[in-house]
Amino acid sequence: MKRILISPLFLTVGLLISCGPDAETKELMTRAGTLFKPLPAVMPGFEKVTPQQIELGKKLYFDVRLSVNDTQSCNTCHRVDEKLGGVDNNQFSNGAPAGTIGGRNSPTVLNAGFHLAQFWDGRAADLTEQAKGPILNPVEMAMPSEEAVVKKIGAIEEYQTLFKGAFPDAKEAITYDNLAFAIAAFESTLITKDRFDDFLGGDAKALSAEEKKGLKSFMDAGCMSCHNGPLLGGNSYQKMGLLNPYANTKDLGRYDVTKKDADKYFFKVPSLRNVALTAPYFHDGASATLEDAVQQMAHLQLNKKLSDEEVKSIVTFLGALTDKERDR
Repeated sequence: MKRILISPLFLTVGLLISCGPDAETKELMTRAGTLFKPLPAVMPGFEKVTPQQIELGKKLYFDVRLSVNDTQSCNTCHRVDEKLGGVDNNQFSNGAPAGTIGGRNSPTVLNAGFHLAQFWDGRAADLTEQAKGPILNPVEMAMPSEEAVVKKIGAIEEYQTLFKGAFPDAKEAITYDNLAFAIAAFESTLITKDRFDDFLGGDAKALSAEEKKGLKSFMDAGCMSCHNGPLLGGNSYQKMGLLNPYANTKDLGRYDVTKKDADKYFFKVPSLRNVALTAPYFHDGASATLEDAVQQMAHLQLNKKLSDEEVKSIVTFLGALTDKERDR
């Protein structure tokens, strides 16, 4: 019997071919790559932030002294500690004054600087403008004025040093604008990394077979018509109840900002990055589970009735959008 010798090079090439993505996965990767993109490494507008500004912003973000009665920080409603998803997981958030409560569900702060605007109704253009709002909002942190904030923070010796280090060329380092920018600078670092980005980058094994099936179901159902781009959302406004009316007609959404009738019930399309961590869902927090949210969105926005299997499949895929450091 003749012995057949196979060269190491042939074995290596064969192994590489066998380990490559199959045709179905290749097609899925190509299709997904036309609709979605990995998250950029830096948020726009924060390319030149300094470590000192980020350090200051992080301290301010977690400091309850920014509220009128020293009970509430930015992190109270937008929790990034304990591997949470940048939210408090409440339908509506409690304010600093006893008995006050917000009127909309707190959106995640993770990756927020990539959005086309801030807040559900887009009333703030960027992270810095957004940071100014809750501190003065009477049902949130309830500080009476910008001047009161500057006076309170400016009296703290540690902040005197930190602000000077963060804004060394400023005539007055401790200003409300600088305070807001520093918070935004810290928030600009809250960029998450998930397995879907790895998949988009060419790693066919980054998603399980069930997650790939869910991605296909997500696209086949038409979810990507609104949830597309690097954030899978966050880049447009859409009417809540596009094809079938939504039950909550009290919140007029973007109309409150523009006063245009055409904007009634329009809200910023939320990003689906880390969506498995951010229940409850919708601007009014009325959907308790991701399964319910997927089913409702299919009905309201696409006029489709998804099967339980389709919902489960899509939800499985959405789990792959969770930050690796927060995946639990």
